[in-house]
Amino acid sequence: IPKRMRWGDSDVAFVRPVQWLVVLLGNEVVPMTLLGEASDRVTHGHRFHSPIPVVLTTPSEYEAALEKAKVIASFDKRRALVKELVEKEGGILGGAAALSEDLLDEVTGLVELPFAVSGRIPDEFMALPSELLITTVREHQRYFPVEDATGKLLPYFITVANIYSRDVARVRLGNERVVKPRLQDALFFWNQDRKQPLESRREGLARVTYLRELGDEGSQLAKATRVAALAKTIGGRVGADAEHVDRAAHLAKCDLLTDLVVEFTKLQGTMGRYYALADGEAADVAQAIEDQYRPRFAGDDLPASKPGTALALADKLDTLASIFSIGKKPTGDRDPFGLRRAALGVLRIIV
Repeated sequence: IPKRMRWGDSDVAFVRPVQWLVVLLGNEVVPMTLLGEASDRVTHGHRFHSPIPVVLTTPSEYEAALEKAKVIASFDKRRALVKELVEKEGGILGGAAALSEDLLDEVTGLVELPFAVSGRIPDEFMALPSELLITTVREHQRYFPVEDATGKLLPYFITVANIYSRDVARVRLGNERVVKPRLQDALFFWNQDRKQPLESRREGLARVTYLRELGDEGSQLAKATRVAALAKTIGGRVGADAEHVDRAAHLAKCDLLTDLVVEFTKLQGTMGRYYALADGEAADVAQAIEDQYRPRFAGDDLPASKPGTALALADKLDTLASIFSIGKKPTGDRDPFGLRRAALGVLRIIV
């Protein structure tokens, strides 16, 4: 959890405020105070569907009593139900929900009584790159995209509400209204970014800081220059086209200054590929711009092109060398620069 809260002057960190405290041993209340709350045997169910307090006699009653009060206490049971409801709704729409394990976990943590509702994405937005559409509905709205049998996006999304509504159409309309401005922003940035070639942003990288401690070598332009030189050497070792490696390295970081990547940081590299193709760059060059970040996580795809392999190795090796050079080594529980991930990525590519 990147942003946790603290209670008063306590060091205890949590995600949601503590509202009440139940501490039972057998049928006895254990007297204590924690986080400003005195222990009791009274808990609460769903705030809308079951607002009456729930009095527990023994701990064994907890799960059943909450379920009767319209709260599914078990995370695993709730997650399984969310998945079942979302998959069922995807089938009704004539496709399949594009499930993400992380999103399933997040949505499960947001609801007590899941209820799936679908909505429609206006046709005007379906021309956007699929990764951009998915990021908009998934990352910003916690919606599940819907795909057909070939993996192509359908103009629908599925959301999970925390309340059973007698007027589902109103819930659907509300969610469609909320996501539309997000999609309009994405469409606006997409059109604006393509008004100038990707290469035109390269000199601006000199004003973007990569590592302040590196001094003159600490800008993104300096990093891009180092990576280009290293990628040229590696490219010769892996049999990549030298011109394609050089061109991909030249353009590699330019999309960091596009409006879309500023707004949707996870799409760095991916949007660079789209913009390079729009500028008429070779397919291998465009693919390498995206490949430089692969693998992004454990089990992710490896670079799909030889220029991309050279660029990905060069970028990760430069990251490791530059950050170790200023003494920012990973510790037992902290690795803010993702150095372990970079090192494992290098090893996976080489193997």
